[in-house]
Amino acid sequence: MHIVITGANRGIGHALYRHYVDSGDQVLGTARDAEGFLPLDVSTPEGFPRLAHHLDSQPVDLLICNAGVYLDKHESLATGYEPAMWAQSFAVNVTGVFQTVQTLLPNLQMAENAKIAIISSQMASHTRAPGGSYIYRASKAAALNLGRNLATDLRGLGIAVGIYHPGWVQTDMGGTQAEITVEESATGLAARFAALDLATTGCFQTWDGRDHPY
Repeated sequence: MHIVITGANRGIGHALYRHYVDSGDQVLGTARDAEGFLPLDVSTPEGFPRLAHHLDSQPVDLLICNAGVYLDKHESLATGYEPAMWAQSFAVNVTGVFQTVQTLLPNLQMAENAKIAIISSQMASHTRAPGGSYIYRASKAAALNLGRNLATDLRGLGIAVGIYHPGWVQTDMGGTQAEITVEESATGLAARFAALDLATTGCFQTWDGRDHPY
């Protein structure tokens, strides 16, 4: 299986990268700036032609859109949430996902039963609104909406799309007090990706297999 993972140099992305490499799959990981990975900053358009060229005429069975940022964790409603922070967050968490999918659509169409996995968050759900983290919540909600609409448009091409909450994970983003390790998250997510098909396309699921309210 040929797999592409964005943001593969750290956290959940790196754990997924190691999982699939150890399983014997052909894996291409991208990173903004990390040795051993294809350079790709998903927030800027310049890198996508390089990605397309690197994968020219190669089928992609599974695209994992993992690259993401959480820039407003410690912002104050009274004084924070600068416009530049909104722009950067949406450029990575939403536009970056769309441009990655758009760039690799020809490669996905070359594969049989291709799949796209978008890493969002339970913070995207309208059922969870405790306040704060406005930028991150809004951008992940947009990524969820994007995935749902891609699932509709790509169904006719035989490409399934799933959107996933990776859990509260012990990463730089999740913190040391988080509930699960990156390895637990990656193992659970890989099982979800394996189960994804056209019958479940558009799903929003947790890392451990529960359907999450939109």
